[in-house]
Amino acid sequence: MAAIHATAIIEPGAKLGADVSMGPYCIVGRHVELDDNVELVSHVTIAGHTKIGARTRIYPFASIGHPPQDLKYKGEPSRLVIGMDNTIREHVTMSPGTGGGGMLTSVGDHGLFMVASHVAHDCHVGNHVVLANNATIGGHVVLEDWVILGGLAAVHQFVRIGKHAIIGGMSGVENDVIPYGSVMGDRARLAGLNVVGLKRRGFDRDALHDIRRAFRLLFADEGTMAERLTDVAELFPDNEPVMEIVRFIQTASERAICQPRRNAA
Repeated sequence: MAAIHATAIIEPGAKLGADVSMGPYCIVGRHVELDDNVELVSHVTIAGHTKIGARTRIYPFASIGHPPQDLKYKGEPSRLVIGMDNTIREHVTMSPGTGGGGMLTSVGDHGLFMVASHVAHDCHVGNHVVLANNATIGGHVVLEDWVILGGLAAVHQFVRIGKHAIIGGMSGVENDVIPYGSVMGDRARLAGLNVVGLKRRGFDRDALHDIRRAFRLLFADEGTMAERLTDVAELFPDNEPVMEIVRFIQTASERAICQPRRNAA
C-alpha cells in the first residue's frame, strides 16, 4: 500500500506504481513515472521526463531529472530513465539528455550511487555500477556493467569505461578505459587489471591468466596497436573477455585509449 507523507507534493500527471512510498517534503513533477515499490525517503525532488524503475530507493536531497548543466540545452523534452533496484544516496544529481546527445540519459539496474555523485546529460550507465562519494561523470560518458568509480573520481565528457573496470579514488579520467582495466592518478593511467574484482565475480584462474597475457601483449612496446590487436585476436579467439577488450579498442570513439605508464604490468 502506498505511503505518501502529507507534505509531499505530487503534480497532476505524475504516474505512481503500486506501493510507492514518499517521505516528508518530496516533490514529484508532472512528467515523472515511478514504478512499483519506489521509495523516496524525504526531501527528494524529481523533475522532467523521468522514469524510475521498481524498488529503487532515493535518499534525502537527491535532485533527479532537473535540466542538464549544458548551455546548449534549450528546454527540449529529453528523458532520464533509471532502472530497477538502484540505491541513490544523499545529494546525488542525475540529468536528462539533450538534443545534441540523443535526448536520453539512461541508468541500468542494481546500481549504488553514493553521496553527491553526479551523472551528467546523455550518459549511459550499465548494471551493477558503483559511483562512490563525489564521483562525477561528464556528459555523454558510457559506463558499462560492473564499473566502479572511487571517491572524487572525475570522468571527462565522451569517455567510455569498459565492463568490470575500476577507477581509483581522486582519478581524473580523460581517455577510454578498457574492460577489466584498473586506472588511477591525476590524468589517470592504466595501472593493470581489476584482478580483485574479477576474482570476486567468479572468473577462474585460466581466464585470468589469459586476460593477463592479452593485456601484456596489447600494451607491449613492439609493433603498432593495430598489429598487437590482430595478434591477440588470433591467439585468444575463444576467450570472450579478451575479445571484449579487442572489440572495445577497435570501436570508434571520441577519446583515445588510456595507456599504461612505461613498464606497467
